[in-house]
Amino acid sequence: MRAIGIILAGGNNKRMKELSEKRAIAAMPIAGSYRAIDFALSNMTNSNINKVAVLTQYNSRSLNEHLSSSKWWNFGRKQGGMFLFTPTITASNSNWFRGTADSIAQNIHFLKTSHEPYVVIASGDAVYKIDYNKVLEYHIEKKADITVVCKDMPEGTDLTRFGLIKTDSEGRIVDFEEKPMVGSYSTVSCGIYIIRRRLLIELIERCAQEDRYDFVNDILIRYKNLKHIYAYPLEGYWNSISSVDAYFATNMDFLKPEVRNYFFKEYPSIYSKVDDLPPAKYNPGSNVKNSMISSGSIINGTVENSVVFKSAFIGTNCVIKNSIILNDVYIGDNTVIENCIVESRDTIRANTSYIGDPGDVKIVVEKSARYTV
Repeated sequence: MRAIGIILAGGNNKRMKELSEKRAIAAMPIAGSYRAIDFALSNMTNSNINKVAVLTQYNSRSLNEHLSSSKWWNFGRKQGGMFLFTPTITASNSNWFRGTADSIAQNIHFLKTSHEPYVVIASGDAVYKIDYNKVLEYHIEKKADITVVCKDMPEGTDLTRFGLIKTDSEGRIVDFEEKPMVGSYSTVSCGIYIIRRRLLIELIERCAQEDRYDFVNDILIRYKNLKHIYAYPLEGYWNSISSVDAYFATNMDFLKPEVRNYFFKEYPSIYSKVDDLPPAKYNPGSNVKNSMISSGSIINGTVENSVVFKSAFIGTNCVIKNSIILNDVYIGDNTVIENCIVESRDTIRANTSYIGDPGDVKIVVEKSARYTV
């Protein structure tokens, strides 16, 4: 593909509450064995984009560890490679990334030293599959300056966490509202953009000169009447894990056979860093229904309608329902957990109970004696 990729993975989100205190949003575990950023990276490599920059910043330690080798996503350096960029203090700049446009501006050498004519920009916090080649064909056909991938959301969706767009009959964006208090439209921006590389350099340098830092507000919204900005409708599954409820719902969606088949059985595949762990073990007395149990886990109790991530231990007579158990969690005997998200590396003492409401998921964070110094 005649494009390079940029994945924006440096932001923080207060809507994730305690879940974002130890990791970046793009590093959030998804579907038992994946991280959120795996979906953007897989879409890049499946679209034959061989040169990708990942811009990280907030709580990036676990994300950087996850991205320590590009081989899992087949980004060979001879064909291009995966480049990890974090904020860097220089003689002329001592600022962290102050926004999405500023993060690109501080790494503009990546754009200037590349030769591909187009750039695909994607966020690292969404779960989806897409062929960027089809978006590029649409972009060229429309003679667009910028193409924004969009999705029509079903009625009842919380639209206040999205950028909302309105298009004319030809697909050109005529209005753009960024995270409004009340949504006027049901079509949301998926945070995926295609733009000519030289135009992106020009717009980013102009933003830097004018002390403007945000890609959406200072480029898309500001130039919507000056540039030809078109919307590309995305078919198939898409969701952004930009809030606790959305994160919980996205993981629960993987308990549906049609969603699992779409991501894990239909071509193209989703890739991730592989841990050498034994298969999940189900001891006598365990009872598992409609759940995903990841490798390295040991199950002794009852698990229903739940997602259990890697290396979790669930004790005897435990009851886990409608919950997400993150990596390396130890749950003691006779424990009841329902409508909860249990943070990774937690130790849940025996004979305890954590029950949330179906409409208000409870986040369980316990200090773990296993990891104290």
